[in-house]
Amino acid sequence: MNSTFLTGIAISPVNMADRKALGIRAGDTVRVHQKIEEKGKTRLQIFEGVVLARKHGDEPGATFTVRKVASGVGVEKIYPLYSPLIDKIEIVKRSKVRRAKLYFIRDKVAREIKRQMRRMTMVVMGTESEMEASARAEQEAKIAAEAAKQAEEEAMKEVVVEEAPTEETPVVEEGEKKE
Repeated sequence: MNSTFLTGIAISPVNMADRKALGIRAGDTVRVHQKIEEKGKTRLQIFEGVVLARKHGDEPGATFTVRKVASGVGVEKIYPLYSPLIDKIEIVKRSKVRRAKLYFIRDKVAREIKRQMRRMTMVVMGTESEMEASARAEQEAKIAAEAAKQAEEEAMKEVVVEEAPTEETPVVEEGEKKE
């Protein structure tokens, strides 16, 4: 029985002992630095969220699911624990949880959003195009010009009424007689 042991030879570019020693579990908030290749260049993308599940233990096919809310939308990613595309994994916070899989958080967040939507009132918000803005400005200018013209006409009427001589009729009281 010839058995040869390979010592010092790296089978994987990932230090598997370090990843295994991390002890990622459900409820942890982790920051995953993932290598992404674009146009021949490699950059790191950071994905920070809560670990929902850890599957397949410490074997080579082990995975963990991370969930975060980005721009109001829940995003989940499943990472292989020993993937060479993961540069580093940081555990930001540990939480005490009573479940091995936290899939119920998906429904919990949805319920909270529905509750908030019920309390909200509808508001119409939108942007105005240049044509709509210019048409509105012309309409406002037209209304302002008409109001100014009316005010000027009323002022002219008042001036004319003040300048016009008025005939005063003598007031005759009952005790006096006209001669």
